[in-house]
Amino acid sequence: MGYPVMYQIEDIYYPVLSAIGVPINLVAIVILSRGKCGLSKCITVYLVGMAVSDLLVVITDPILTYIAVIYFPKSFLRITPVCSLIEVLLSASTDISVWLTVTFTFDRFVAICCEKLKTKYCNEKTATVVVGTVSVVGCLECLPWYFTLEQDYFIDNVPMGCVHKPSFYTSPIWEAFELFNYILTPCAPISLILLLNVLIVKRILFSSKIRRGFRSHSTGENHKDPEMENRRKSIILLFSISGSFILLWVTQVVFIIYRRIADIQSYSSYTDPVYITDQTSKMLQLLSSCTNTCIYTVTQTKFREELKKAVKYPLNLIVKLVKT
Repeated sequence: MGYPVMYQIEDIYYPVLSAIGVPINLVAIVILSRGKCGLSKCITVYLVGMAVSDLLVVITDPILTYIAVIYFPKSFLRITPVCSLIEVLLSASTDISVWLTVTFTFDRFVAICCEKLKTKYCNEKTATVVVGTVSVVGCLECLPWYFTLEQDYFIDNVPMGCVHKPSFYTSPIWEAFELFNYILTPCAPISLILLLNVLIVKRILFSSKIRRGFRSHSTGENHKDPEMENRRKSIILLFSISGSFILLWVTQVVFIIYRRIADIQSYSSYTDPVYITDQTSKMLQLLSSCTNTCIYTVTQTKFREELKKAVKYPLNLIVKLVKT
């Protein structure tokens, strides 16, 4: 039997994703941290937190979990305690990335739909506390994954590799823990993001109708409303991030539900449609860790300007060195 087609695709996909995901998330972190993108400090805190968690997802998943295993099968990364820790970090960074998207969406919901709460909640201090809390809780919630793994084989009496313990598949406690994690990430976040976006759209339509009517009545002309223009830009950013997240995660959510209902524990072959769907859903989910920077570039004029400066800076240095 030849090398499975799905493996051939993954051998190309994961290195390319890593080569793109690491630099673009680093660039996003640097540019956003400078605070020159015309975004509020509150929004900036959330976006930086999301970029950091996305960067960790790219490092721990395609790089340390896939590429390192393929090209460095006997490295220290394959020592059981080390790869168990990597599994925990992978799960934690994924959960944190997902829930920071939820908290960012909730922040925009409060800003648009809850005028009385807006001043107290939508500020830099609250955003920092929320990001920190989500990060700590995400790490603590994923710690039990460490104890579900054991060595796969030994090399010179050193435990190597990570596989789930037999008890993971038979214990009701671990089964409940796995189900809880599936609900926590990504089923609940997608449901919450959809709900919050629906409420936001409803509020926007209602506010826009009233505001247009008021301005038309008071001026008799159709002038541009600066406040509505600023809100429009914020909404475009929010819906772009939320929409991208949902589209790239929905395949995995549907597959998880299907697998639980059908009680699928294994695959018949590498060409099994269920196996292909599982791997494809994982690849799409990982792609979500690289899309936010592209969204900022498309939707935010000042981010594009800062990105151009960042690209030109090393080129200008090279030109100066050549001239001297």
